Amino acid sequence: MPTDAPHATGSAVTLEAVTKSYGSTTVLHGVDLSFAPGELICLLGPSGCGKTTALRCIAGLEQVSGGRVLIGSDDVTEVPVNRRDIGMVFQQYSLFPHLTVAKNVEFGLSMRKVERSERQARILEMLEIVGLAHLAARFPHELSGGQQQRVALARALVTRPRALLLDEPLSALDAKVRVRLREQIRAIQTELGITTVFVTHDQEEALAMSDRVAVMEAGRIAQLGSPEELYRRPATAFVADFVGLSNQIEGEYSSESVKIPGATLPVIATPAGVSNGSRVTAFVRPEHVRLEHVTADTGAGDGIEATVVSCGFLGAVRRTIVQYGEHSTIASQHSSETEYMPSDRVRVRFLGEPVTVSATESVVQPHTSAVAMHATRS
Repeated sequence: MPTDAPHATGSAVTLEAVTKSYGSTTVLHGVDLSFAPGELICLLGPSGCGKTTALRCIAGLEQVSGGRVLIGSDDVTEVPVNRRDIGMVFQQYSLFPHLTVAKNVEFGLSMRKVERSERQARILEMLEIVGLAHLAARFPHELSGGQQQRVALARALVTRPRALLLDEPLSALDAKVRVRLREQIRAIQTELGITTVFVTHDQEEALAMSDRVAVMEAGRIAQLGSPEELYRRPATAFVADFVGLSNQIEGEYSSESVKIPGATLPVIATPAGVSNGSRVTAFVRPEHVRLEHVTADTGAGDGIEATVVSCGFLGAVRRTIVQYGEHSTIASQHSSETEYMPSDRVRVRFLGEPVTVSATESVVQPHTSAVAMHATRS
């Protein structure tokens, strides 16, 4: 990647109390969100949470029902999409099949009537940045999926937009290409210093790429923070469940802690409606659960005894599912150097890390189905 490429200047992007409704259905509920110049923020959430709608409101592809959209200090709420000076890349590459790579990248410059000599210089510069200068004369059908997406990225960036909007641009690619391309996008974004909004439902993608992540739930921002903050201190049960893997274990709340089988754990924040004696569900990360074989020398101590159900190899780590009681299960994530066999007796211990809790409507056995799902979800 060239080290002497000129740095673009990203603009701040702001959503102020943005609402979006389709008839009687409200998709965005007063969203407030600010992106600093040069920052990459991911909008993360499940299908239907409003993340793509928020992106389209920034782009001008959707007219907001209320609130304002600003790029820099300019109110662009009523400005059409072609005058907002933004670059966009979508899941579908939308390249012109009859144009070469260079001509595809040139398209936006031609529309802006940039001088031919400057167009050629900027096309070459951008193709070098995305590593495709040697393919300038090829047509889209002669490229791989990852190469086509890099052409789409170059086309969006060559006009030097004030902000770059990416709507699930990697979801159509296979796993290895996705990882490689997300690293390239992040490197290019950092080099150019362009403000970037990246929409994804892939939590790993969001955590790996972002300066900050906005987790969306039902048209609202559930939590905004750094990847570390979201993972280590999820503000709500929804965030704890959606970002990363979690065991969901029933317990009793008392004085900013929760008593679960085998341990008492500190609580990150007490949710509304929870008081001393309330039944709650604690979200415990699998890496905060330790297992040890039960032997004749193993003391009782803290923790609980359990039976290994399965032990899956995931490369650097293994994920082991154990059962205690009649139906309750817990997942533990640990070094791949340690392997447990089905029916092994183990003692489960908890590291004592703070946990997020949610109110439990009724007293039930510790959650089993969600643990099994999380234990196998990649």
